[in-house]
Amino acid sequence: MSKRVDGQAAYVLHLHPYSETSLVVDVFTRDHGRVPLLARGARRPRSAMRGMLMSFQPLELGWFGGGEVKTLARAEWLGGMPLLGGRCLLLGYYLNELLLKMLPREDAHSALFDAYASALRALAAGGADAPELRRFEKTLLKELGYGLTLDVDMDSGQPVVAEGEYTYLIERGPVARRVGDGDTAVVCGQTLLDMAADDYANPRTRVESRHLMRQLIAHHLGGKPLQSRRVFMELQEL
Repeated sequence: MSKRVDGQAAYVLHLHPYSETSLVVDVFTRDHGRVPLLARGARRPRSAMRGMLMSFQPLELGWFGGGEVKTLARAEWLGGMPLLGGRCLLLGYYLNELLLKMLPREDAHSALFDAYASALRALAAGGADAPELRRFEKTLLKELGYGLTLDVDMDSGQPVVAEGEYTYLIERGPVARRVGDGDTAVVCGQTLLDMAADDYANPRTRVESRHLMRQLIAHHLGGKPLQSRRVFMELQEL
């Protein structure tokens, strides 16, 4: 059955050509999750939609249709967001790639939408990226059912101690490090407590939280590589 939706807050995640004149647009919406839309005629030079469908910019969209790919009916740019550039642009593509590869279609997560919008605003304003990226990653995993335990030792049931060292078991959470444990996901207790409080002022916390989240996301991606991370690392090497 054909369904019409209008007035949806959304962001463009990805564009790819469809025929000589049209585009398929993957969008992330607040109330409908990730939705693929057919933008008819959007590749034509004089198309009104051509300039609207920009990544990292707040949009209001309307669409109709009952199939897997809906038809985009209208797009309005809401403004108020500076364009991303340089390092922040690459980090924005990283956020988009996570959503494209991890979020099922038409699975609404309003808290994740808000976390994404907040991260984009912080990046556009030139703020420190570590807190926003970690908050977004944590929210993404929580919304997908992989919420992190950060403040309790899963073996003893006791609170994590700031001075302690812990091995983070991906399917369980932190356990006190023992002699002979591998070093693949070892973090200090202070890092875990800081992550639970969304406090990334400590340089060690920033480094260890980045490594931990990288391992967790890689696990839940099931081996799918992130192209944005590869490009970012290559540019850092240059």
